[in-house]
Amino acid sequence: MKRVVVTGLGMINSLGLDKESAFSAIVEGKCGIKNIESFDTEKHTVSIAGEITDFDPLTVLDAKEAKKADRFIQLGLKAALEAMEDAKLPEGVDMERFGVASASGIGGLPNIEKNSVVCATKGPRRISPFFIPSSLVNMLGGFISIYQGLKGPNLSSVTACAAGTHAIGEAAKSIMVGTADKMLVVGAESAICEVGIGGFAAMKALSTRNDDPQTASRPFDSGRDGFVMGEGAAALVLETYEDAVARGATIYGELIGFGESGDANHITTPTMDGPLRAMKGAYKMAGEPKIDYVNAHGTSTPINDKNETAALKELFGGKENCPPVSSIKGQVGHCLGAAGAIEAVVCLMAMRDGVLPPTINYTTPDENCDLDYVPNEARKADINIAMSNSFGFGGTNGVVIFKKI
Repeated sequence: MKRVVVTGLGMINSLGLDKESAFSAIVEGKCGIKNIESFDTEKHTVSIAGEITDFDPLTVLDAKEAKKADRFIQLGLKAALEAMEDAKLPEGVDMERFGVASASGIGGLPNIEKNSVVCATKGPRRISPFFIPSSLVNMLGGFISIYQGLKGPNLSSVTACAAGTHAIGEAAKSIMVGTADKMLVVGAESAICEVGIGGFAAMKALSTRNDDPQTASRPFDSGRDGFVMGEGAAALVLETYEDAVARGATIYGELIGFGESGDANHITTPTMDGPLRAMKGAYKMAGEPKIDYVNAHGTSTPINDKNETAALKELFGGKENCPPVSSIKGQVGHCLGAAGAIEAVVCLMAMRDGVLPPTINYTTPDENCDLDYVPNEARKADINIAMSNSFGFGGTNGVVIFKKI
């Protein structure tokens, strides 16, 4: 199979509108979680999130087109444009061999909420004609393929919080088996609306530390009480190693491992076994190399962080053999279907800069979470190989491993 490398990156989240500003803020240990501004939270038990408050969709779409695209598509397009520019692709690329793999957990939930209210209060004739095409998850890839002229495979992953990681795997498979030469991966999510926050709060999945948003998400800390919703997007340009070398591209890393599995256990309660099997699959495909860093799924929920820690110890043969592990969800929140793409970009930039991103808000150890979580401050380190974990509701798991070239 063909070797697959990453030659372009883009990212937007509550800490920055581009990959460099967002990554710098992550390394500095800043937090983008604050009180929700996009709707009145008075009736809600949760009033905090990692919102992007200074993004203008008219920077990527004209006013007419912006009305046809839900916010997750607008954010995804922003990240995609940055990644394509970063890849510095030459003229004459065969666009029929250049595809897109998009990912989102929920898609256009704000528009679904809005038009449901319109239907109930004003009748179905008042529903927007743009409601369906702006809400479908696969319209993220649809918009991007149209705007970038990408005529190769057009795939969509809708695997909850593992979607971004699965999209990377699916894109790599397309290149490895020869159905595409290049793929643009885009993960995007924007579900911070009344139904989104209310729905996750009803499940008791969210932190209720409304009085202190900056410390609400506490991955691996004994005081963790749930995740905080975030929004954002990230994009990666994947191509064959041979093409990248031939055109002198900047190579951020090679995808050397990809694993996927199903828990087959419970719709919302994860297991240790499912994530472990996904990690083992990726680790075996990579040739069982020395892993220098793990970007954890690390949601700040009691069960996930405990299970992920146990699985990592099982994978590496004990606590003493585990590499440093960190989670950025304490800083940007949990971006659901975009999280895997965002965290893959963070892994590749961490490899580039030789720095381990911190796990902020780690103050009180948990006896069930006893690894090196790079607590509170970033740390300089040579990172030649990095792993990124993503696990989703429904028991769907994805893991990717990147190697510096």
